[in-house]
Amino acid sequence: QVQLVESGGGLVQAGGSLRLSCAASGRTVSNYGMGWFRQAPEKEREFVAAISWRATTIYYSDSVRGRFTISKNNAKNTVYLQMNSLTPEDTAVYYCAATTVLTGPILMNSGTYHYWGQGTQVTVSS
Repeated sequence: QVQLVESGGGLVQAGGSLRLSCAASGRTVSNYGMGWFRQAPEKEREFVAAISWRATTIYYSDSVRGRFTISKNNAKNTVYLQMNSLTPEDTAVYYCAATTVLTGPILMNSGTYHYWGQGTQVTVSS
């Protein structure tokens, strides 16, 4: 079992950047497919980005592609989400998740994930 803790959220102006971190404990992230999801008020949780266990395959939602970058550092057992050119539409609680599914487009599906962090709030002001 793996435990996930997100950090790095906060308040930023439109056009700014934030880097979210997801620290894992219990198991190494190199054994899991990892994903980031977000949920805005009164909206369903949506996929943001995912990375395969060997970091050879990466997926992004259309809304963040070109602005966000997912990465992982196996030595630090941490997954990151670099977010640039933020807009108010990016305001949400961001969740990190892990799955024993190692790769494939199924990583874009929230139902694939077994473990979730508690979330970190990102607020982008206009």
